[in-house]
Amino acid sequence: MTIGKKLSKIARRLRIHSLHMTSTAGSGHPTSCFSIAEIMACLFFQEMRYNSNNPHDIYNDEFVLSKGHAAPILWACYAEAGIIRQEELPGLRKLASVLEGHPTPLMPWAKAATGSLGQGLRVGVGLALASKSLGSGNRVFVLLGDGECAEGNVWEAANAASNFKLNNLCAIVDVNRLGQSEATQHGHDIRKYQDRFRAFGWNAISIDGHSIPQILNALKKAEKSVKPAVIIAKTVKGKGVSFLEDRDGWHGKPLKGEQLEQALEELAPMPEITSKRFVKKPLKKKQVTLKRRFSLPKKSYPENEPAATREVYGQALVDLGKINDYVMAVDGDVKNSTFSEFFFEAYPERSFQVFIAEQNMAGLAIGLSARGYIPFIASFACFLTRAHDQIRMAAYSRANVKIVGSHAGVSIGEDGPSQMGLEDMAMFSPIPECLILYPSDAYSARACVEMMARFQGMAYLRTTRPKTPVLYKKSDRFFIGGSKTLRKSGRDRVTIIAAGITVHNALTACEELEKEGIFVRVVDAYSVKPIDARGIRRNVEETNGKVIVVEDHFNRGGLGDAVRPVLPRRAEMLHLFVNELPRSGKAEKLMEKFGIGPRRIQKAVKRILKK
Repeated sequence: MTIGKKLSKIARRLRIHSLHMTSTAGSGHPTSCFSIAEIMACLFFQEMRYNSNNPHDIYNDEFVLSKGHAAPILWACYAEAGIIRQEELPGLRKLASVLEGHPTPLMPWAKAATGSLGQGLRVGVGLALASKSLGSGNRVFVLLGDGECAEGNVWEAANAASNFKLNNLCAIVDVNRLGQSEATQHGHDIRKYQDRFRAFGWNAISIDGHSIPQILNALKKAEKSVKPAVIIAKTVKGKGVSFLEDRDGWHGKPLKGEQLEQALEELAPMPEITSKRFVKKPLKKKQVTLKRRFSLPKKSYPENEPAATREVYGQALVDLGKINDYVMAVDGDVKNSTFSEFFFEAYPERSFQVFIAEQNMAGLAIGLSARGYIPFIASFACFLTRAHDQIRMAAYSRANVKIVGSHAGVSIGEDGPSQMGLEDMAMFSPIPECLILYPSDAYSARACVEMMARFQGMAYLRTTRPKTPVLYKKSDRFFIGGSKTLRKSGRDRVTIIAAGITVHNALTACEELEKEGIFVRVVDAYSVKPIDARGIRRNVEETNGKVIVVEDHFNRGGLGDAVRPVLPRRAEMLHLFVNELPRSGKAEKLMEKFGIGPRRIQKAVKRILKK
């Protein structure tokens, strides 16, 4: 049997599987699967090399289905390759199955969640960078839809791939002309896609996406390319079923009844072929042994020398890099402000500059994480909001990504409101299993870097721009879900809970109140999520339920919302936060004007004591 006949039979099997799966599920995208059947057959059963018994084999070629709605044909490929049993395919979209409607790592072979269109290529860039770093010699393939190429995400990733010279990355664009609601922007004009990728420095190859000889030839050209390569495949949506081919209005519609019978009749019979015989094993190279430790050496910070927690982060990251070869840094052209520059100087081979492209930074980190690395991405807290969709997809990808937001709150001062991160904790707080850490001094900042590195999963570290006094000692210990009580006496009448910069405001207020004979307790809630429920409740109970929460953040989604649910039932809480849209000015004046300065805290204490 010729290669062409073999792959043609497998492509037909993939179409039939996709049709049965979506019809059984009663939902899905069969026509989007049909347009890529030949491409998938050529990739999985001729071009790619992978160990079908181990999805985590570092020598496996990697595949990312950026057009995630075509998941049924991906699951069909896994079944044909012997990775899963064909009997599992009818479980598509069912609660008990890992075969979800769009790929997620519940299926271990899917290294990232896709389906939020436009994001797969940047995951592929991260995977390709990781493979280069590991020296594993494998290749990365990303299959995109033509519709998602309207997303700027795609071109950020294309630019990065070219800049990093990722000749181990091959993208395939399925140009099937039809989107969800109408024809795509460029229809079947494949030259438009070709020109765009070439403008970004890619080797672009245009083909008939249903011609197996053309697909195989293009894949060979891509393998020899010294640049990242893209195959622009002109295809037909619904290919293989006459009444579906190139017809609008069928996106996301499974077949049933007579239509299903007619489609199966046109595709029948199911070809007899054992596809898994054609899976190629990966080429093994000498494996590199990497260090993986997390315990940072102790460091002393002089009591009389204030330090910015953002700078301590940079120093701690370098120290972490010394003991852990899996730690990487990704920057969006602000490394001299976040102090990631220290890591870039120490470990240039593990540092990646994506320039002003925060979405790309976050998506690329997913790919690095999928290969076992621990990427730290850092930017101004406000700019991270640009990447919210990529951050939530990182969560769905169960990515081990560490995110650092500097320049948080009005305390940044004169730069003004466009540079102030005041919504960042609200962005991270709803994400399940995501840490939020907000240190107030050098010792706590260093401890937080170690904690987030050790934690398996997404973690967000909020750092402060101004230098702040040292509050702790070298011997102090910090824990995920912990807090520190900084001021305490038997006469305390109110508990003030703060984090980061407002811890210092609270301590200043405490000193002034003591001069008037008013004693208050100050708690540093450096672990915002998870919050120290037991410690906070105990402190508030000991101050007769009187509590003030003060934070350099807007009203919702920050420290106040973290504390409120864990308070004793009869607690009385005052919440101080940035109470209106801020403006430029000196940090101290801004904090007073917008409700979180020491004098505002003093007034709040007196107000709550009058009630």
